Amino acid sequence: MALREIREYGDDVLARPCKEVKEVTPRIRELIEDMFETMYDANGVGLAAPQVGVLKRIVVIDCSPEGDEPHLLINPVILETSGEQTGYEGCLSLPGKSGVVTRPNYVKVKALDIDMKPFELEGTELLARAICHECDHLDGHMYVEKVEGELVNNEDLQREDDEE
Repeated sequence: MALREIREYGDDVLARPCKEVKEVTPRIRELIEDMFETMYDANGVGLAAPQVGVLKRIVVIDCSPEGDEPHLLINPVILETSGEQTGYEGCLSLPGKSGVVTRPNYVKVKALDIDMKPFELEGTELLARAICHECDHLDGHMYVEKVEGELVNNEDLQREDDEE
């Protein structure tokens, strides 16, 4: 496994739609392992393949504080959403910044696992937000397109939290 360079906002690869994965080759397996390692190393909760420069429909997510609930979504398709949540959202491809984004509070997604077997995953709150955020990446979109108001520096948010 290896850490991969996380592409940053402005990189053309982040604005391009990804291609479906037709089969899980040894190279795809290596990419998936590297994506998990890169996400954990960057203290992220999700990472999409284009964020490491690969235009494939692959997403990794782990919202658990201990990093023990990893999710791999190959060719994910959101089937259903409901409810609404509004909160600060950040992205590993735009380090140090956050913005207020409204997302569904519940999401149901279908995807393929590492063995190309279909499954469905349901998530609420942070997992729902992460699924939507990462699936947006696969279509060449970033959360900054949805930000309500201005982007803020994460240090400023931390100061506000400390003052409360």
